[in-house]
Amino acid sequence: MSRIDYDLSRIKAFVFDVDGVLSPDVVPIDANGAPARMANVKDGYAIQLAVKHGYKIAIITGADTEVVRLRYELLGIRDIYLKASHKINILKEWMRQNGLTPDQVAYAGDDVPDIECLQAVGLPVAPADASDDAKEHARYISPCRGGHGVARDLIEQVMRVQGHWLHKDTAFGW
Repeated sequence: MSRIDYDLSRIKAFVFDVDGVLSPDVVPIDANGAPARMANVKDGYAIQLAVKHGYKIAIITGADTEVVRLRYELLGIRDIYLKASHKINILKEWMRQNGLTPDQVAYAGDDVPDIECLQAVGLPVAPADASDDAKEHARYISPCRGGHGVARDLIEQVMRVQGHWLHKDTAFGW
């Protein structure tokens, strides 16, 4: 049974912010001033499994680092938007290109730059440690903090409801 108060059978797509959702909201800086990102392995497993099952997945982030692109391309995501200053424009165009209606999309965001996107989808999601402003617009607040399984929590619940989680042909390998 899902903890999300939404008809998860409608979800066909997931969109994620990076900092504060797929990675913790604390970004270490190296000696050269370059930010480092951490990624949750369980999020990665769920993402690649969702890709295998045909879910559309996009990353929309203000981050400007190829490390992010490389990490999520390795998991099968092709729609990765870096340096996104107006996320809502990218989200709307991506939905149009993929023939998606708002009720078919889950968006996970953690702060003010995500609010318009949270308002534009059927299932807006925020991590447990998201800003109060983002939480105000979320239909579901994950018990997970950013970088600690938000994507896994969301994807697993959707895939369980739709009968794709632990599917014998895809669940037990990368």
